[in-house]
Amino acid sequence: MNYFSSDFKLGILGGGQLGKMLLFDTRKFDIQTYVLDPSDEAPCKIACDQFFKGDLMNFETVYNFGKLVDVLTFEIELVNLEALVKLEEEGLKVYPSPKTLKLIQNKGIQKDFYLQHTIPTANYKRFPNLKSVIVDILDSKLKLPFIWKCTEFGYDGNGVKVIRQISDLDNLANVECIAEEMIPFKNELAVIVCRNPSGEIKTYPVVEMEFHPEANQVEYVICPARIDDKVAEKARAIALNVSEKFNHVGLLAVEMFQTENDEILVNEVAPRPHNSGHYSIEASYTSQFENHLRAILNLPLGNTGSKVAGIMVNLVGAEGFSGDVIYENIEKILGWNGVTPHIYGKKQTRPFRKMGHVTIVNEDINEARRIAENVKNTIRVISTKLNN
Repeated sequence: MNYFSSDFKLGILGGGQLGKMLLFDTRKFDIQTYVLDPSDEAPCKIACDQFFKGDLMNFETVYNFGKLVDVLTFEIELVNLEALVKLEEEGLKVYPSPKTLKLIQNKGIQKDFYLQHTIPTANYKRFPNLKSVIVDILDSKLKLPFIWKCTEFGYDGNGVKVIRQISDLDNLANVECIAEEMIPFKNELAVIVCRNPSGEIKTYPVVEMEFHPEANQVEYVICPARIDDKVAEKARAIALNVSEKFNHVGLLAVEMFQTENDEILVNEVAPRPHNSGHYSIEASYTSQFENHLRAILNLPLGNTGSKVAGIMVNLVGAEGFSGDVIYENIEKILGWNGVTPHIYGKKQTRPFRKMGHVTIVNEDINEARRIAENVKNTIRVISTKLNN
């Protein structure tokens, strides 16, 4: 099929920042794109050929949108699965496949999948609701502390909480959830795997993630991870195994823990471009977004190696501010070598909302990390209004 400068139409479910960055590469290749998103202010709106406003969880909306395109992909997992199944049954190419998404969309099912396929992961227990978690604690069947995760609809640090005492469960949603053993770990790592329908498969280098202690969001992504080569090889091998078991097409981001004794445990996966791969836009020979596009169109995959060390700093809304966004001091960081900001196009900020990221590239990973710290301490995402 001729994808370039043709009548071919790529559909993207979700119009957020991941889709916007993917559209950079569809523009580069002159590929027509249709985007479906529930918001009139979706970041993708300025860069796609056709924008459709609609509910991603509505069967008819997703199904009818899919009938307009030649290949369908998504930048968010929270989409109507039944519509994707029907579209695939009718012959539409949907990547990643709804069969893969079904195993990932619910974190309880995802954890069961690891267990069934002997993929190393933290011990856990599934619960139908929060009340049953409390009952198990009171009956001494569940030991504190543990990690509470809702199985569906969590995002950007929401739906995950460390439970050290029973009162930490106060105000959590009474929904299906899992209680996961707390793992003492040295590092949180991630490996992005890309695979096309022909079976060509490549992995990006292992990255190291540093998290905000309160928001449970990634603050820094560091590539390459500052770990022993043998540990990195083990992490990439496990990521490849996870990809093979899920039989995914496109990108699969595999998040992992490196334990104190250098074992690798899989935390969770995302079947799409991922925050842990944003550094690749500037630091890699082929960005994660271009390789996702190449993979779902069954084109040869690009070089996943790094040209230079890269660090990504997330730009999130500052605490105490909600309203029209202002990127304070952005002109200062624009004057620094190797520093590239990406602004997502969200007009309204609120505390800890992902509003953009900054990539820092340098031959010296330690120097890149120093500059990243300066970036973090210089730019602030604020608004004209303080929260009351």
